[in-house]
Amino acid sequence: MTDAIKKSFEDVKLFPFWLDNPAAPQVERELIGQTTADLVIVGGGFTGLWAAVQAKELMPYLDVVVIEAGKVAYGASGRAGGIISTSVMHGLPNATRVFPKDLDILEGFGHDNLDGFKATVARYGIDADLEWNGEMTVAVDERHLDHLREDFELHKRHGHNVVLLDRAEAQAQLASPLYAGAMWSRDRSGIVHPAKMAWGLKAAALKLGVRLYEMSPLTRLEDCGKTMLVHTQAGKVRTPRILLGTGTANVGIKDIKRRVMQVRDHVLATHPLTPEQMDRIGWRNRQGVYDTRTQLNYYRLTKDNRIIFGGLVSYHFDGNDNPAADRIEATYYKLGAVFHKTFPQLSDVGFSHAWGGPIDYCSRGAVFARRYFDEKVVYVAGYTGFGVAGSRFGALMGLNILFDRDTPERKLDISTQGPSWIPPEPLRWAGAKITFHAFDGADEQGGWKRMWIDGIKRLGFPM
Repeated sequence: MTDAIKKSFEDVKLFPFWLDNPAAPQVERELIGQTTADLVIVGGGFTGLWAAVQAKELMPYLDVVVIEAGKVAYGASGRAGGIISTSVMHGLPNATRVFPKDLDILEGFGHDNLDGFKATVARYGIDADLEWNGEMTVAVDERHLDHLREDFELHKRHGHNVVLLDRAEAQAQLASPLYAGAMWSRDRSGIVHPAKMAWGLKAAALKLGVRLYEMSPLTRLEDCGKTMLVHTQAGKVRTPRILLGTGTANVGIKDIKRRVMQVRDHVLATHPLTPEQMDRIGWRNRQGVYDTRTQLNYYRLTKDNRIIFGGLVSYHFDGNDNPAADRIEATYYKLGAVFHKTFPQLSDVGFSHAWGGPIDYCSRGAVFARRYFDEKVVYVAGYTGFGVAGSRFGALMGLNILFDRDTPERKLDISTQGPSWIPPEPLRWAGAKITFHAFDGADEQGGWKRMWIDGIKRLGFPM
Protein backbone atom coordinates (compact mmCIF):
# COMPACT_ATOMS: atom_id res chain seq x y z
CA MET A 1 0.00 0.00 0.00
CA THR A 2 1.36 3.43 -0.93
CA ASP A 3 2.58 5.95 1.60
CA ALA A 4 -0.09 8.39 0.36
CA ILE A 5 -2.88 5.97 1.29
CA LYS A 6 -1.37 5.32 4.70
CA LYS A 7 -1.00 9.06 5.27
CA SER A 8 -4.73 9.55 4.67
CA PHE A 9 -5.30 7.45 7.81
CA GLU A 10 -2.82 9.29 10.05
CA ASP A 11 -5.45 10.64 12.48
CA VAL A 12 -8.24 8.12 11.94
CA LYS A 13 -10.45 6.85 14.77
CA LEU A 14 -11.37 3.17 14.55
CA PHE A 15 -14.92 3.87 15.66
CA PRO A 16 -18.21 4.60 13.82
CA PHE A 17 -18.55 8.25 12.87
CA TRP A 18 -22.29 8.13 13.58
CA LEU A 19 -21.78 7.08 17.20
CA ASP A 20 -18.98 9.57 17.89
CA ASN A 21 -21.53 12.22 18.75
CA PRO A 22 -22.15 14.25 21.93
CA ALA A 23 -25.88 14.14 21.14
CA ALA A 24 -26.04 10.46 22.15
CA PRO A 25 -28.87 10.02 24.67
CA GLN A 26 -28.53 8.80 28.23
CA VAL A 27 -28.29 5.03 28.56
CA GLU A 28 -31.38 3.46 30.13
CA ARG A 29 -30.97 1.33 33.25
CA GLU A 30 -30.36 -2.41 33.18
CA LEU A 31 -33.21 -4.85 33.78
CA ILE A 32 -32.86 -6.12 37.35
CA GLY A 33 -35.38 -8.45 38.97
CA GLN A 34 -38.59 -9.95 37.63
CA THR A 35 -41.41 -8.34 35.68
CA THR A 36 -44.17 -9.15 33.18
CA ALA A 37 -45.15 -7.65 29.83
CA ASP A 38 -47.66 -8.14 27.02
CA LEU A 39 -44.82 -8.03 24.49
CA VAL A 40 -41.06 -8.34 24.84
CA ILE A 41 -38.85 -7.08 22.05
CA VAL A 42 -35.26 -8.29 22.08
CA GLY A 43 -32.87 -5.90 20.34
CA GLY A 44 -32.53 -2.12 20.43
CA GLY A 45 -31.66 -1.60 16.78
CA PHE A 46 -33.94 -0.45 13.98
CA THR A 47 -36.14 -3.57 13.94
CA GLY A 48 -36.70 -3.57 17.69
CA LEU A 49 -37.30 0.17 17.94
CA TRP A 50 -39.67 0.25 14.98
CA ALA A 51 -41.52 -2.70 16.50
CA ALA A 52 -41.85 -0.92 19.85
CA VAL A 53 -43.15 2.32 18.33
CA GLN A 54 -45.59 0.61 15.97
CA ALA A 55 -46.86 -1.79 18.64
CA LYS A 56 -47.78 1.10 20.92
CA GLU A 57 -49.34 3.11 18.10
CA LEU A 58 -51.45 0.17 16.91
CA MET A 59 -52.28 -1.18 20.38
CA PRO A 60 -51.74 1.58 22.97
CA TYR A 61 -52.94 -0.67 25.81
CA LEU A 62 -49.96 -3.03 25.42
CA ASP A 63 -47.27 -3.16 28.10
CA VAL A 64 -44.14 -3.34 25.93
CA VAL A 65 -40.63 -4.12 27.18
CA VAL A 66 -37.49 -3.78 25.03
CA ILE A 67 -34.19 -5.30 26.15
CA GLU A 68 -30.90 -4.42 24.49
CA ALA A 69 -27.63 -6.24 25.13
CA GLY A 70 -25.54 -3.07 24.93
CA LYS A 71 -26.48 0.46 23.96
CA VAL A 72 -29.22 1.37 21.51
CA ALA A 73 -27.82 1.76 17.96
CA TYR A 74 -24.39 0.31 18.81
CA GLY A 75 -24.97 -2.79 16.67
CA ALA A 76 -25.66 -2.85 12.94
CA SER A 77 -28.06 0.12 13.05
CA GLY A 78 -25.42 2.64 14.13
CA ARG A 79 -22.83 1.35 11.67
CA ALA A 80 -24.79 1.51 8.41
CA GLY A 81 -24.15 3.80 5.47
CA GLY A 82 -27.53 5.41 6.00
CA ILE A 83 -28.93 5.27 2.45
CA ILE A 84 -32.73 4.96 2.42
CA SER A 85 -34.14 2.78 -0.35
CA THR A 86 -37.78 2.40 -1.35
CA SER A 87 -37.88 -1.36 -1.77
CA VAL A 88 -38.56 -3.74 1.11
CA MET A 89 -36.96 -6.51 -0.98
CA HIS A 90 -33.39 -5.21 -1.51
CA GLY A 91 -34.35 -3.56 -4.79
CA LEU A 92 -36.50 -4.41 -7.77
CA PRO A 93 -34.08 -6.88 -9.40
CA ASN A 94 -33.94 -8.93 -6.19
CA ALA A 95 -37.71 -8.81 -5.77
CA THR A 96 -38.04 -10.05 -9.36
CA ARG A 97 -35.69 -12.92 -8.53
CA VAL A 98 -37.39 -14.00 -5.32
CA PHE A 99 -41.12 -13.18 -5.56
CA PRO A 100 -41.90 -12.28 -9.21
CA LYS A 101 -45.65 -12.97 -8.96
CA ASP A 102 -46.02 -10.54 -6.04
CA LEU A 103 -43.84 -7.80 -7.48
CA ASP A 104 -46.48 -5.07 -7.80
CA ILE A 105 -47.80 -5.72 -4.30
CA LEU A 106 -44.29 -5.66 -2.82
CA GLU A 107 -43.63 -2.38 -4.61
CA GLY A 108 -46.76 -0.98 -2.98
CA PHE A 109 -45.51 -2.15 0.41
CA GLY A 110 -42.28 -0.27 -0.22
CA HIS A 111 -44.10 2.95 -1.06
CA ASP A 112 -46.40 2.66 1.96
CA ASN A 113 -43.41 1.89 4.17
CA LEU A 114 -41.57 5.05 3.10
CA ASP A 115 -44.71 7.11 3.66
CA GLY A 116 -44.96 5.65 7.16
CA PHE A 117 -41.28 6.31 7.76
CA LYS A 118 -41.70 9.98 6.83
CA ALA A 119 -44.85 10.34 8.90
CA THR A 120 -43.18 8.91 12.00
CA VAL A 121 -40.24 11.28 11.66
CA ALA A 122 -42.64 14.23 11.43
CA ARG A 123 -44.96 13.02 14.21
CA TYR A 124 -42.18 12.69 16.78
CA GLY A 125 -39.96 15.51 15.54
CA ILE A 126 -37.01 13.19 14.90
CA ASP A 127 -33.92 15.16 13.83
CA ALA A 128 -31.90 12.66 11.81
CA ASP A 129 -30.37 14.83 9.05
CA LEU A 130 -32.82 13.42 6.51
CA GLU A 131 -32.43 14.39 2.86
CA TRP A 132 -34.75 13.02 0.16
CA ASN A 133 -32.46 13.38 -2.85
CA GLY A 134 -32.90 9.95 -4.40
CA GLU A 135 -30.30 7.28 -5.05
CA MET A 136 -27.99 6.74 -8.00
CA THR A 137 -26.50 3.55 -9.40
CA VAL A 138 -23.28 4.31 -11.26
CA ALA A 139 -21.68 2.03 -13.87
CA VAL A 140 -17.92 1.95 -13.32
CA ASP A 141 -17.27 0.00 -16.53
CA GLU A 142 -18.80 0.23 -20.01
CA ARG A 143 -19.45 -3.52 -19.79
CA HIS A 144 -21.98 -2.79 -17.03
CA LEU A 145 -24.11 -0.43 -19.15
CA ASP A 146 -26.38 -3.14 -20.57
CA HIS A 147 -27.24 -4.29 -17.05
CA LEU A 148 -27.84 -0.68 -16.03
CA ARG A 149 -30.25 -0.19 -18.95
CA GLU A 150 -32.13 -3.35 -17.98
CA ASP A 151 -32.41 -2.04 -14.42
CA PHE A 152 -33.64 1.31 -15.74
CA GLU A 153 -36.33 -0.33 -17.91
CA LEU A 154 -37.48 -2.47 -14.98
CA HIS A 155 -37.88 0.61 -12.78
CA LYS A 156 -39.71 2.51 -15.52
CA ARG A 157 -42.17 -0.37 -15.99
CA HIS A 158 -43.02 -0.19 -12.31
CA GLY A 159 -43.63 3.54 -12.24
CA HIS A 160 -40.38 4.83 -10.74
CA ASN A 161 -39.19 8.34 -11.49
CA VAL A 162 -35.82 7.34 -12.96
CA VAL A 163 -33.49 8.89 -15.49
CA LEU A 164 -30.70 7.16 -17.39
CA LEU A 165 -27.52 9.22 -17.59
CA ASP A 166 -24.70 8.87 -20.11
CA ARG A 167 -21.04 9.30 -19.19
CA ALA A 168 -21.06 13.11 -19.33
CA GLU A 169 -24.37 13.42 -17.50
CA ALA A 170 -23.29 11.00 -14.76
CA GLN A 171 -20.05 12.85 -14.21
CA ALA A 172 -21.94 16.14 -14.13
CA GLN A 173 -23.85 14.74 -11.15
CA LEU A 174 -20.72 13.41 -9.43
CA ALA A 175 -17.29 13.81 -10.99
CA SER A 176 -15.50 10.46 -11.02
CA PRO A 177 -13.39 9.37 -14.00
CA LEU A 178 -14.69 5.82 -13.48
CA TYR A 179 -18.29 6.55 -14.39
CA ALA A 180 -19.53 5.29 -17.76
CA GLY A 181 -23.16 6.06 -16.98
CA ALA A 182 -25.72 6.08 -14.19
CA MET A 183 -29.35 5.56 -13.23
CA TRP A 184 -30.82 8.17 -10.90
CA SER A 185 -33.97 7.17 -9.01
CA ARG A 186 -35.26 10.54 -7.89
CA ASP A 187 -38.18 9.79 -5.56
CA ARG A 188 -38.79 7.95 -2.28
CA SER A 189 -35.15 7.47 -1.34
CA GLY A 190 -32.46 9.49 0.33
CA ILE A 191 -29.97 9.61 3.18
CA VAL A 192 -30.20 9.68 6.98
CA HIS A 193 -27.93 9.83 10.02
CA PRO A 194 -28.63 6.26 11.21
CA ALA A 195 -27.63 6.71 14.86
CA LYS A 196 -29.70 9.87 15.22
CA MET A 197 -32.61 8.04 13.60
CA ALA A 198 -32.30 5.19 16.10
CA TRP A 199 -31.99 7.64 19.00
CA GLY A 200 -35.09 9.45 17.75
CA LEU A 201 -37.04 6.19 17.65
CA LYS A 202 -35.79 5.43 21.17
CA ALA A 203 -37.14 8.76 22.41
CA ALA A 204 -40.46 8.11 20.65
CA ALA A 205 -40.76 4.65 22.21
CA LEU A 206 -40.10 6.03 25.69
CA LYS A 207 -42.64 8.80 25.13
CA LEU A 208 -45.22 6.17 24.19
CA GLY A 209 -44.61 4.33 27.46
CA VAL A 210 -42.32 1.53 26.30
CA ARG A 211 -40.07 0.19 29.05
CA LEU A 212 -36.56 0.07 27.60
CA TYR A 213 -33.65 -1.65 29.34
CA GLU A 214 -30.12 -1.29 27.98
CA MET A 215 -27.03 -3.28 29.01
CA SER A 216 -29.40 -6.25 29.46
CA PRO A 217 -28.24 -9.12 27.22
CA LEU A 218 -30.57 -12.02 26.63
CA THR A 219 -29.16 -15.18 28.20
CA ARG A 220 -31.97 -17.69 27.64
CA LEU A 221 -35.51 -18.16 26.35
CA GLU A 222 -37.63 -20.55 28.41
CA ASP A 223 -40.87 -22.04 27.09
CA CYS A 224 -43.47 -22.15 29.88
CA GLY A 225 -46.44 -23.34 27.84
CA LYS A 226 -48.76 -20.37 27.30
CA THR A 227 -46.00 -17.90 28.13
CA MET A 228 -42.27 -17.42 27.61
CA LEU A 229 -39.72 -16.46 30.24
CA VAL A 230 -37.01 -14.13 28.98
CA HIS A 231 -33.82 -14.38 31.03
CA THR A 232 -31.19 -11.63 31.13
CA GLN A 233 -28.02 -11.52 33.22
CA ALA A 234 -29.86 -9.85 36.10
CA GLY A 235 -33.56 -10.14 35.39
CA LYS A 236 -36.52 -12.05 33.95
CA VAL A 237 -39.63 -11.06 31.98
CA ARG A 238 -42.69 -13.28 31.60
CA THR A 239 -44.64 -12.62 28.42
CA PRO A 240 -47.00 -14.31 25.95
CA ARG A 241 -45.20 -12.85 22.91
CA ILE A 242 -41.61 -12.10 21.89
CA LEU A 243 -40.27 -10.33 18.81
CA LEU A 244 -36.60 -10.98 18.12
CA GLY A 245 -34.94 -8.08 16.31
CA THR A 246 -31.50 -9.47 17.06
CA GLY A 247 -29.88 -9.70 13.65
CA THR A 248 -27.14 -12.32 13.71
CA ALA A 249 -26.76 -12.42 17.50
CA ASN A 250 -26.93 -15.86 19.11
CA VAL A 251 -30.29 -16.23 20.87
CA GLY A 252 -30.12 -19.98 21.37
CA ILE A 253 -32.30 -20.99 18.40
CA LYS A 254 -30.27 -23.24 16.09
CA ASP A 255 -32.56 -22.74 13.10
CA ILE A 256 -31.73 -19.03 12.97
CA LYS A 257 -28.03 -19.66 12.48
CA ARG A 258 -28.84 -22.07 9.65
CA ARG A 259 -30.64 -19.31 7.73
CA VAL A 260 -28.65 -16.16 8.48
CA MET A 261 -24.92 -15.52 8.50
CA GLN A 262 -23.02 -12.45 9.58
CA VAL A 263 -20.74 -10.83 7.05
CA ARG A 264 -18.72 -7.75 7.92
CA ASP A 265 -18.96 -4.52 5.99
CA HIS A 266 -16.32 -1.79 6.29
CA VAL A 267 -16.90 1.94 6.16
CA LEU A 268 -14.82 5.12 6.03
CA ALA A 269 -15.71 8.71 6.88
CA THR A 270 -13.61 11.53 5.47
CA HIS A 271 -12.89 14.79 7.20
CA PRO A 272 -15.43 17.47 6.17
CA LEU A 273 -14.80 18.66 2.63
CA THR A 274 -14.17 22.36 2.13
CA PRO A 275 -16.33 24.27 -0.38
CA GLU A 276 -13.40 24.16 -2.82
CA GLN A 277 -13.05 20.38 -2.43
CA MET A 278 -16.82 19.99 -2.92
CA ASP A 279 -16.52 21.98 -6.15
CA ARG A 280 -14.03 19.41 -7.44
CA ILE A 281 -16.62 16.63 -7.31
CA GLY A 282 -19.90 18.46 -7.78
CA TRP A 283 -22.53 16.23 -6.09
CA ARG A 284 -24.89 19.17 -5.75
CA ASN A 285 -27.91 16.87 -5.65
CA ARG A 286 -26.35 14.83 -2.83
CA GLN A 287 -27.79 11.46 -3.87
CA GLY A 288 -26.89 8.24 -2.14
CA VAL A 289 -24.74 6.22 -4.55
CA TYR A 290 -24.15 2.53 -5.32
CA ASP A 291 -21.71 1.38 -7.97
CA THR A 292 -21.91 -1.69 -10.19
CA ARG A 293 -18.77 -3.49 -9.04
CA THR A 294 -19.29 -7.09 -8.03
CA GLN A 295 -17.61 -6.05 -4.76
CA LEU A 296 -19.77 -2.95 -4.68
CA ASN A 297 -19.09 0.32 -2.96
CA TYR A 298 -21.70 2.77 -1.69
CA TYR A 299 -21.30 6.34 -0.57
CA ARG A 300 -23.13 9.46 0.52
CA LEU A 301 -22.54 12.86 2.07
CA THR A 302 -23.16 13.87 5.68
CA LYS A 303 -24.67 17.14 6.86
CA ASP A 304 -21.16 18.61 7.28
CA ASN A 305 -20.00 17.30 3.88
CA ARG A 306 -18.00 14.28 4.89
CA ILE A 307 -18.09 11.39 2.44
CA ILE A 308 -19.19 8.10 3.96
CA PHE A 309 -17.66 5.38 1.77
CA GLY A 310 -18.45 1.70 2.36
CA GLY A 311 -17.71 -1.73 0.96
CA LEU A 312 -15.00 -4.40 1.30
CA VAL A 313 -17.19 -7.18 2.71
CA SER A 314 -15.51 -10.00 4.65
CA TYR A 315 -16.44 -13.08 6.66
CA HIS A 316 -14.94 -14.38 9.90
CA PHE A 317 -15.25 -17.95 11.13
CA ASP A 318 -18.53 -18.71 12.91
CA GLY A 319 -19.77 -15.18 12.28
CA ASN A 320 -17.39 -13.55 14.77
CA ASP A 321 -19.04 -10.22 15.65
CA ASN A 322 -15.91 -8.60 17.07
CA PRO A 323 -13.02 -9.60 14.81
CA ALA A 324 -9.58 -8.28 15.66
CA ALA A 325 -9.14 -7.19 12.04
CA ASP A 326 -11.74 -4.44 12.47
CA ARG A 327 -9.51 -2.84 15.09
CA ILE A 328 -6.44 -2.72 12.84
CA GLU A 329 -5.89 0.35 10.67
CA ALA A 330 -4.37 -1.64 7.81
CA THR A 331 -7.69 -3.48 7.33
CA TYR A 332 -9.09 -0.31 5.77
CA TYR A 333 -6.20 0.58 3.45
CA LYS A 334 -7.67 -1.28 0.46
CA LEU A 335 -10.99 0.53 0.88
CA GLY A 336 -9.10 3.82 1.13
CA ALA A 337 -7.32 3.01 -2.13
CA VAL A 338 -10.67 2.40 -3.85
CA PHE A 339 -11.93 5.74 -2.52
CA HIS A 340 -8.95 7.59 -4.01
CA LYS A 341 -9.29 5.71 -7.31
CA THR A 342 -12.94 6.79 -7.43
CA PHE A 343 -12.11 10.40 -6.55
CA PRO A 344 -8.47 11.05 -7.51
CA GLN A 345 -9.13 14.80 -7.32
CA LEU A 346 -9.53 14.37 -3.52
CA SER A 347 -5.97 13.17 -2.91
CA ASP A 348 -5.67 15.76 -0.12
CA VAL A 349 -8.67 14.39 1.78
CA GLY A 350 -8.01 12.08 4.73
CA PHE A 351 -10.21 9.84 6.83
CA SER A 352 -11.51 10.72 10.29
CA HIS A 353 -13.23 7.40 11.12
CA ALA A 354 -13.10 3.78 10.00
CA TRP A 355 -15.24 0.92 11.26
CA GLY A 356 -16.71 -2.47 10.59
CA GLY A 357 -20.29 -3.56 11.03
CA PRO A 358 -22.44 -6.68 10.74
CA ILE A 359 -24.76 -7.50 7.85
CA ASP A 360 -27.41 -10.19 8.33
CA TYR A 361 -27.04 -12.03 5.03
CA CYS A 362 -29.64 -14.58 3.91
CA SER A 363 -30.28 -16.47 0.70
CA ARG A 364 -33.23 -14.37 -0.37
CA GLY A 365 -31.39 -11.13 0.25
CA ALA A 366 -34.31 -9.47 2.01
CA VAL A 367 -36.29 -9.47 5.24
CA PHE A 368 -38.08 -12.57 6.44
CA ALA A 369 -39.98 -13.64 9.56
CA ARG A 370 -39.71 -17.06 11.26
CA ARG A 371 -41.99 -18.45 13.97
CA TYR A 372 -40.69 -20.40 16.98
CA PHE A 373 -42.06 -21.83 20.25
CA ASP A 374 -45.56 -22.47 18.84
CA GLU A 375 -45.63 -18.97 17.31
CA LYS A 376 -45.10 -17.23 20.66
CA VAL A 377 -41.76 -16.00 19.26
CA VAL A 378 -41.15 -14.35 15.88
CA TYR A 379 -37.69 -13.58 14.56
CA VAL A 380 -37.32 -10.82 11.94
CA ALA A 381 -34.05 -10.27 10.04
CA GLY A 382 -32.22 -10.91 6.77
CA TYR A 383 -32.11 -7.37 5.34
CA THR A 384 -28.70 -8.12 3.75
CA GLY A 385 -27.61 -4.50 4.01
CA PHE A 386 -30.92 -2.77 3.17
CA GLY A 387 -32.49 -2.45 6.61
CA VAL A 388 -32.39 1.29 7.24
CA ALA A 389 -35.96 1.70 5.98
CA GLY A 390 -36.86 -1.94 5.37
CA SER A 391 -36.66 -2.59 9.12
CA ARG A 392 -39.87 -0.64 9.63
CA PHE A 393 -41.72 -3.01 7.32
CA GLY A 394 -40.02 -6.06 8.84
CA ALA A 395 -41.00 -5.02 12.35
CA LEU A 396 -44.61 -4.49 11.31
CA MET A 397 -44.74 -7.86 9.57
CA GLY A 398 -43.41 -9.52 12.73
CA LEU A 399 -46.02 -7.79 14.90
CA ASN A 400 -48.81 -8.77 12.53
CA ILE A 401 -47.79 -12.42 12.83
CA LEU A 402 -47.43 -12.31 16.61
CA PHE A 403 -50.85 -10.73 17.12
CA ASP A 404 -52.53 -12.64 14.27
CA ARG A 405 -53.61 -9.46 12.52
CA ASP A 406 -55.32 -9.89 9.16
CA THR A 407 -52.99 -7.85 6.95
CA PRO A 408 -52.14 -8.10 3.22
CA GLU A 409 -48.55 -9.34 3.50
CA ARG A 410 -49.61 -12.33 5.63
CA LYS A 411 -51.30 -13.84 2.57
CA LEU A 412 -48.08 -13.69 0.54
CA ASP A 413 -44.92 -15.77 0.32
CA ILE A 414 -42.88 -12.94 1.86
CA SER A 415 -44.59 -13.66 5.18
CA THR A 416 -44.89 -17.45 4.98
CA GLN A 417 -41.66 -18.52 3.31
CA GLY A 418 -38.21 -18.20 4.86
CA PRO A 419 -34.82 -18.29 3.18
CA SER A 420 -33.06 -21.55 2.46
CA TRP A 421 -30.35 -22.96 4.71
CA ILE A 422 -26.77 -21.82 4.41
CA PRO A 423 -24.13 -24.58 4.79
CA PRO A 424 -22.70 -24.92 8.32
CA GLU A 425 -19.09 -24.41 9.38
CA PRO A 426 -16.47 -25.11 8.14
CA LEU A 427 -18.14 -25.19 4.70
CA ARG A 428 -19.64 -21.76 5.35
CA TRP A 429 -16.25 -20.25 6.10
CA ALA A 430 -14.58 -21.90 3.11
CA GLY A 431 -17.36 -20.90 0.72
CA ALA A 432 -17.39 -17.31 1.98
CA LYS A 433 -13.61 -16.98 1.72
CA ILE A 434 -13.58 -18.23 -1.87
CA THR A 435 -16.56 -16.04 -2.79
CA PHE A 436 -15.11 -12.83 -1.36
CA HIS A 437 -11.76 -13.60 -2.96
CA ALA A 438 -13.61 -14.02 -6.26
CA PHE A 439 -15.29 -10.65 -5.76
CA ASP A 440 -11.89 -8.94 -5.81
CA GLY A 441 -10.99 -8.66 -9.47
CA ALA A 442 -13.96 -10.55 -10.92
CA ASP A 443 -14.98 -7.62 -13.11
CA GLU A 444 -11.51 -7.13 -14.60
CA GLN A 445 -10.15 -10.68 -14.55
CA GLY A 446 -13.20 -12.83 -15.23
CA GLY A 447 -12.10 -16.48 -15.51
CA TRP A 448 -12.74 -18.77 -12.54
CA LYS A 449 -13.80 -15.84 -10.38
CA ARG A 450 -16.72 -14.98 -12.64
CA MET A 451 -17.61 -18.67 -13.04
CA TRP A 452 -17.64 -19.14 -9.25
CA ILE A 453 -19.89 -16.11 -8.69
CA ASP A 454 -22.27 -17.18 -11.45
CA GLY A 455 -22.45 -20.64 -9.88
CA ILE A 456 -23.30 -19.20 -6.47
CA LYS A 457 -26.05 -17.10 -8.08
CA ARG A 458 -27.49 -20.18 -9.77
CA LEU A 459 -27.75 -21.81 -6.34
CA GLY A 460 -30.10 -19.00 -5.36
CA PHE A 461 -27.81 -16.73 -3.32
CA PRO A 462 -27.93 -12.97 -4.05
CA MET A 463 -24.65 -11.48 -5.23
